[in-house]
Amino acid sequence: MNHYPFQRRFPVGAEVISPGRTHFCVWAPKARRIDLVIETDVDPKAERIFQPLAAEGDGYFSGEADSAAGTRYRFRLDASEHFHPDPASRYQPAGPHRSSCVVDHRDFRWSDQKWPGMELQGQIIYELHVGTFTPEGTWAAAARQLPELARTGISVIEMMPIADFPGEFGWGYDGVALFAPCRLYGTPDDLREFVDAAHSLGIGVILDVVYNHFGPEGNYLRVFSDDYFTDRYETDWGDAINFDGPNSGPVREFFISNARYWIEEYHFDGFRFDATQSIFDQSAEHILGAIGKAARAAAGKRAIIFVAENEPQETKLVRPTAEGGYGLDALWNDDLHHSAIVALTGRNPAYYTNYRGAPQEFISAVKYGYLYQGQHYRWQKKRRGTSARGLGPEAFVGFIENHDQVANSGTGERVRLTTSPGRYRALTALLLLAPWTPMLFQGQEFGATTPFLYFADMTGELREKIRAGRLTFLKQFPALASARVQAELADPSGPDTFQRSKLDFSEREKHPEICALHRDLIKLRRTDANFARQERGNVDGAVLGAHCFVLRFFDSLGDDRLLMINLGTALALVVAPEPLLAPPGPGRWKTLWSSEAPRYGGPGKVALETRKGWTIPAEAAVALRPVISP
Repeated sequence: MNHYPFQRRFPVGAEVISPGRTHFCVWAPKARRIDLVIETDVDPKAERIFQPLAAEGDGYFSGEADSAAGTRYRFRLDASEHFHPDPASRYQPAGPHRSSCVVDHRDFRWSDQKWPGMELQGQIIYELHVGTFTPEGTWAAAARQLPELARTGISVIEMMPIADFPGEFGWGYDGVALFAPCRLYGTPDDLREFVDAAHSLGIGVILDVVYNHFGPEGNYLRVFSDDYFTDRYETDWGDAINFDGPNSGPVREFFISNARYWIEEYHFDGFRFDATQSIFDQSAEHILGAIGKAARAAAGKRAIIFVAENEPQETKLVRPTAEGGYGLDALWNDDLHHSAIVALTGRNPAYYTNYRGAPQEFISAVKYGYLYQGQHYRWQKKRRGTSARGLGPEAFVGFIENHDQVANSGTGERVRLTTSPGRYRALTALLLLAPWTPMLFQGQEFGATTPFLYFADMTGELREKIRAGRLTFLKQFPALASARVQAELADPSGPDTFQRSKLDFSEREKHPEICALHRDLIKLRRTDANFARQERGNVDGAVLGAHCFVLRFFDSLGDDRLLMINLGTALALVVAPEPLLAPPGPGRWKTLWSSEAPRYGGPGKVALETRKGWTIPAEAAVALRPVISP
């Protein structure tokens, strides 16, 4: 739709068309009349200018006004005494309950014109929450940490949601102003500076977007139209979004435009789509496919990445659209995480019930991605997952920490603190050398001991509802179910809960062995062609003991690699009828890398293969390469 004498870039919102002149457009089919309310001062009691917008048909209202970047404004519907922020506001300086602000994206001067974007293969993802990543909790402060992430080997930052939300802190999944970068983290240009700085260091930035629901407070969309939502579906967090019902066309356009907006105006390198199982759409073209297509077109020659969270593990999300898929690139692999936690801790409560942490699970995850691809899943009492046949290993994002899983411990405890140092080093080696796409959670690379808790700054009845809901969720874990334990859990709305979750960068100096472990493994993954290769069928594995397994990375020229992972006691293989242990030619295996190195806090290297067989050290990972015998 374009009824205007100039070419709007997006169908709704405020767009500066010339110095001191802005065009406004809003979709409000519930209204007969819309007035633009321009505020001449940030004081809400200051003089206001009312200007009627013209009805454009199909529920749209638009018009031009004398207003420059920085102008505060709201909308009045049908001469009401109440004024409301723009549903497509580009910035909410005082939060989602207050006035919107005109932003001119052309004021920023980018320096990333030669940035090619990001392909999925070869990337190391780093999940980051802006508010807790630094003590300041701003994009400017986070940008100062980018060189250190680059030195570690991080290549893609996955930024947790930033759409503005009420309150002074939150995870971001309760966003209500989807076009407005959260004012708590800085200005829109501060966000642009962060992305520009990341690109200058060779780091891409993808944005976690929530397209399955809106937050419970500060959402004024129903004032403009009830058709943003539908009661035909249910989500765990609020009203489902109407992507396929009556009057869903403008709703679809709203979200498609939102994706384009982040790509065009902020140069993001793609998205992580939250809880895609709650994005309901029976249209001929699923909204995720439509968003992906539009976002890639907006990126032009830049390559961008789409990652999806999908609890039921539906692989159609990453199938090509020509095959009935949605054309995304990768899926979070919860199966791998759950097996890793069981192996590290020896415990499998609640949704860990269907995992043993056994060697075969890790081998299967390396070879096939998801562990559950349609089998019965006892915890949910139904089948789980779909076939991953034909998908490359890079299509699965592997992790042993993320924001949800750390917080779901109840105390926000980091995985490293729940297991032995040796076992943790071994699982870290598997995470960073296996052919999936690895992801770290903020602070993991230096062994952060600060917790990451669930926090949401809610007031009134919502505060108690959020706390009660969180406690009910955690009751599925027997260790967190008693009244005594629940009384001691952190209050999500408590400011201290948020403050305790901030990283302490002094721990980089306190844990040099953890820093070295991550840096060396990422470097090995990048510099060794066998570990860098992400090809389907390139890796095989075998179980060697109750807690021990081997992975073999095949090379067309015979320069194979072995990765030994032992999560249990030392294992002596006097009899080794396993062909994966055989060298590729005349010769033997030599240690290439070992988690036992003193540099990582280990006791020292050992020779694995001797004339009498194999001796695999306890709780260790060792990479080997072949050498030709003289």
